[in-house]
Amino acid sequence: MEHRITDDIDRLKEIWPPAIVATLDKLGRHDMLLEVVLDLGRVPMARYLDGNHPLSDHEITHEELEYVVSRIAMFDADNRGGIERTLHRISAIRNRRGDVVGLTCRVGRAVYGTIDIIEDIIQSKQSVLLLGPPGVGKTTMLRETARVLGASRRVVIVDTSNEIGGDGDVPHPAIGNSRRMQVAQPTLQHEVMIEAVENHNPETIIIDEIGRELEAQAARTIAERGVQLIGTAHGNTLENILRNPTLSDLVGGVESVTLSDEEARRRGTQKTVLERRAPPTFDVLIEIQARDRMVIHNDVGAAVDSQLRGRPLPVEVRWRDENGAIHKEMIIPETTLVPERNHAREVVDLRASGGNGKRHKAERHEHRDHDESIAVTKNGSREHAAVAAPPKPRSMPLENTLALAMEDSDPDHTQPLPLPQQLKNRQIKIYAYGVARNRLTEAAERLNVPIHLVDDLRGADVLVTVKTYYRQRPKLIVDAERRNVAIHVLRANTANQVENFLADLFGIDLNTHVDPFAEAMEETRQAIDKIRDGAVYYVDLRPQSPHIRRRQHELIRDENLVSKSYGTEPFRHVRVLRNEQPI
Repeated sequence: MEHRITDDIDRLKEIWPPAIVATLDKLGRHDMLLEVVLDLGRVPMARYLDGNHPLSDHEITHEELEYVVSRIAMFDADNRGGIERTLHRISAIRNRRGDVVGLTCRVGRAVYGTIDIIEDIIQSKQSVLLLGPPGVGKTTMLRETARVLGASRRVVIVDTSNEIGGDGDVPHPAIGNSRRMQVAQPTLQHEVMIEAVENHNPETIIIDEIGRELEAQAARTIAERGVQLIGTAHGNTLENILRNPTLSDLVGGVESVTLSDEEARRRGTQKTVLERRAPPTFDVLIEIQARDRMVIHNDVGAAVDSQLRGRPLPVEVRWRDENGAIHKEMIIPETTLVPERNHAREVVDLRASGGNGKRHKAERHEHRDHDESIAVTKNGSREHAAVAAPPKPRSMPLENTLALAMEDSDPDHTQPLPLPQQLKNRQIKIYAYGVARNRLTEAAERLNVPIHLVDDLRGADVLVTVKTYYRQRPKLIVDAERRNVAIHVLRANTANQVENFLADLFGIDLNTHVDPFAEAMEETRQAIDKIRDGAVYYVDLRPQSPHIRRRQHELIRDENLVSKSYGTEPFRHVRVLRNEQPI
């Protein structure tokens, strides 16, 4: 699509003092001019896309401000004015007496062809929210959207500040055949939005700058009536909208939910989690990162759900290169929202010599939320499992109550330390001190890792406790350090912290960890296929926990085959047989 720009900048020059116009003409580059700022007692400033430039050596006076104000239409309740049948916007700054002491003269442009990068989404009849910081071009794209859709649909624009259709009663040609409804006061925008639906039978409603709670509620009402809604809001990312209590309803809103014990165990989360409150008002959200680069969330509901769980879905990125070609790719966005699963940890290596312990703090790894667990290891023949590196590593000191002398460890260490060689390929014996044994057992089953809970510290490979007990320095903790038993200190006795501890211990990345039940059942199905094909007489499956083996036996029995269990825990496994003849 051919790109064409109209700005009517000569009409804007007519309202400025001659000295300022002369300097602007001398500078040229009108196509790069964003706005001109006139503040009382300061030099006038031209703001270009690539920087600012002063327009005079002398300071702006009351007379020069009055010169500009007298040549434009009256300011509205939101202190915005304009020039009839243009897209320029003049905004006023007033003192406490109501006198104008500053003006922002923004150049309005009709840029034809700007929505070709997202035209397929606009034409899909889905409701679309354009998100971006001020000045990135949201209103320009909205205006072009109105022109393109107005050629084939009934489009009504709710133009609160006359920025889309221009100042005056006759709208600017840039909106094409779309109709424009003006708003008397900004606080009445939500009423005009509802009026547009009820009185003018639109197929599409276009709204600029949804910023108030009543407007967000009106937008939901419109979307639920089957009308396509295309609007803009200030913000950089979907996460900004989720954190904004006023606008979060546009994407479904967020609320705290208490899960049942069974559901919390199934998810492997705390009982209280954040969830989406309602269906989103908008189907698609587009983050405008630059004028020619956009990030697209094609399913807002699914995107919000995944963000709240700390596992954001891939998003589509589209950009236009210098030759005008449009490119697309899929990426995984970053998020700093608190996910359901507590992943943040801090690892400390305790190296003791004699009776004095000298402790070294490992690099901060994998900051996934604000709860942290601390893995503490006594030096000896054992090493300890560390954690994966984060998107943005950062260091955080431990509490002074631990009374540890900290020193930084090797800053280049970013990979998880392996499980100690002598502990590989066998059960890990764990002594639980103040940590629920049933949570350890359930977490081990979910992760499919071999552990054995012992009652005697002398037979333990690892002691796990919580910060409260570790701070008290009981005799058992001191004995464990003297015996060079690895000590892992958790923030709290929760299912999440316990699961993270086992993931650290066995070097499992929870972000990529495959569901052991699904993996085991898939292995069983593949073994059944091998038996049916006649390629082998029997297949030994990998060792699994008792409840998974039970489901494997059921699946094999449903396929009219035979299965038996062999071995001892934790290496007991299922064998799939063609018949009952012993092997």
